[in-house]
Amino acid sequence: MDEQQLDQESWAILTQRILQLEQAGLVKRTFRRLDPQRQIAIVDAILYEAGEKGIKTIGISDVAARAGVAVGSMYQYFPNRQGMIDFAIDLSVHYLIDAVELYRQYLDTISLYDGLLAFVNAGVEMSRTQQGMLRFYGRAAYQGDPELSERVIKPVADCFYSLVRELIEKARARGEIRADVDMEATTRLINTLLIIRGDCQLFPYLNTYMNLLSGEVTPERSMGSMIVLISSGIGK
Repeated sequence: MDEQQLDQESWAILTQRILQLEQAGLVKRTFRRLDPQRQIAIVDAILYEAGEKGIKTIGISDVAARAGVAVGSMYQYFPNRQGMIDFAIDLSVHYLIDAVELYRQYLDTISLYDGLLAFVNAGVEMSRTQQGMLRFYGRAAYQGDPELSERVIKPVADCFYSLVRELIEKARARGEIRADVDMEATTRLINTLLIIRGDCQLFPYLNTYMNLLSGEVTPERSMGSMIVLISSGIGK
């Protein structure tokens, strides 16, 4: 997989989505005229503040300060506070889904081992470089907000699960998986393991509870052991 190519394709899709949201009235044309890095910084600041304080208490001035822009400029980019929030949430959800969808083209040729490894590593790396998105999705996933669960987590989680399911189904079609494996239950279990493995690396409080990583058990060692466990459990 060419990560640079995927990034370029993801950004092309993202700019199309920004234009659609502009037409829907959630963002103004002045935002689209900003350079990509400035756009990303503003979206990341919105998500960071939403993850820190919740979408009901997020303030435009706090977002502006975190993004390093003037408060007045924020009103040139967005029609109002709610439009700003809706824009960032919609854009982040579509960004994650579109990024996952780009990987489907590789599923016919990638092995189960390499596919599982790429799935977790790509997710961890993406989250590390986008702290606002990481904080926001951590809050949405683990603090039980019904609105965020339905609006944010469910569509992304369904997309992740669909990709894992297709990866496992193609591995079975290639003869990598035993015929007696319960595909439905196994796919859901593997999907859960992948999420927990990645999130324990991203959220220290989860690792405190799960005791997955330690000074001796590095992320690489944990990942390798998990894939070996999965492969030996369902492989031929």
